[in-house]
Amino acid sequence: MNKINEECGVFGIFAPEKRDVASSVYYGLYALQHRGQESCGIVVNDDGLFTSYKDTGLINDVVTPEVMDRLGEGNIAVGHVRYGTTGTDGRLNCQPIVVNHIKGSMALAHNGNLVNSFELRRELEMQGSIFHTTSDTEVISYIITKERLTAPSIEQAVNRAMDKIKGAYSLVIMSPSKLIAVRDENGFRPLCYGQTEDGSYVVASESCALDAVSATFIRDIKPGEILVFDRDGVRSITDHCDRVKPSMCVFEYIYFARPDSVIDGCSVHLARVRAGAFLALEHPVQADVVIGVPDSGLDAAIGYSRQSGIPYGVGFIKNKYIGRTFISPGQKSREDKVRIKLNPISEVVKGKRVVLIDDSIVRGTTSGRIVKLLRDAGAKEIHMRVSAPPFLNPCYYGTDIDSRDGLIACHHTVEEIAEIIGADSLGYLSVEHVSLLTGKKDGCYCTACFSGSYPTAVPEKTQKNRFEQKISERKEQEQ
Repeated sequence: MNKINEECGVFGIFAPEKRDVASSVYYGLYALQHRGQESCGIVVNDDGLFTSYKDTGLINDVVTPEVMDRLGEGNIAVGHVRYGTTGTDGRLNCQPIVVNHIKGSMALAHNGNLVNSFELRRELEMQGSIFHTTSDTEVISYIITKERLTAPSIEQAVNRAMDKIKGAYSLVIMSPSKLIAVRDENGFRPLCYGQTEDGSYVVASESCALDAVSATFIRDIKPGEILVFDRDGVRSITDHCDRVKPSMCVFEYIYFARPDSVIDGCSVHLARVRAGAFLALEHPVQADVVIGVPDSGLDAAIGYSRQSGIPYGVGFIKNKYIGRTFISPGQKSREDKVRIKLNPISEVVKGKRVVLIDDSIVRGTTSGRIVKLLRDAGAKEIHMRVSAPPFLNPCYYGTDIDSRDGLIACHHTVEEIAEIIGADSLGYLSVEHVSLLTGKKDGCYCTACFSGSYPTAVPEKTQKNRFEQKISERKEQEQ
């Protein structure tokens, strides 16, 4: 829990003719791998027959050539990469979820978190529903299935379900004959669609996944909108649009999304460059070089350099072959793990006053180790600047901050944090500026984890504490 993580990424495709749609989903999920590395899955629809495969691990490890052969061809498919924020890790909670019921089959993939999941699940269980997972995605699937029993179509069942589910959800849903894309009324999580040259429609969490399958971006799906793709084309249902003010998670622009994505009309790269420029205005300092922590700190470092006039330098080399699943041999120290993943270029920082840009500080431990790496490389001064405000509040919409206990900013002042991590100075981006990163008017983004101003009612009960879960897992591994 030294970095903030996002829940997952979704992808779906509707092709006019039967073909190898699984390969398109594979490449789309590969482009979305940054949104979730715990598990992944693909479901292919061949004339109403669903073939599914999902497991823990990265997409290129899970979906082997043998799996691709097993998935076969079809004209509709959906896929998912997961980082679990609700429910435990493991194969149990892999997505997409496949449901078989009297009105036909349904596959569903979900990005986000419901704020009323606990109440809905308890209500369903009291009515006799039996759950096989611990995620709120299964709650959504139950609600839609229940509505489908009386609704004239799958899209009307989804429309009715949206009256009951509250919170963050970007969904791709597959029925025997349709692909459906859904975005919650607040638009917390991104969702867009495009079209390939052969006429296939593609839905994805980010536009970079459309690029991966050579699909032309058409537009973002509106908050509250339901899009239906079938052999008649594309239909939009807007019954839930414009009910509330949009509140996209602003951390999508700061960290979650890939810099080559465009979300709700704004380039993620440009938003991060703006963050760095704002930081330079808010927290100027006399220094010799500006460097960023790979990868999401690099764009902000460029912005800080341009605004301040301090030269930009490549201060770290990141080992591209180490992912989140990296396990160090033996009893290597945590400092050694950081050094293996990141290595400073001493010629860039030795004897210099360094401005170090990163996207966030969660517990402070990783920041402290990075600062120490620079000290050991000969940096004379280290002035850390963070392209986000301090994390002070839980998030209920799909980011794994559900406790204030593990957040260093909740227990220490900025000056104390600077001393703890070993920096000469520390500056955070203000909440006022973070709402201006996209160049759009203030008030269109959710900044609750920084400001405490939530766009929805917050849940009275949550199902777990992510910090405690990770601490417990680490203790078990050390025993």
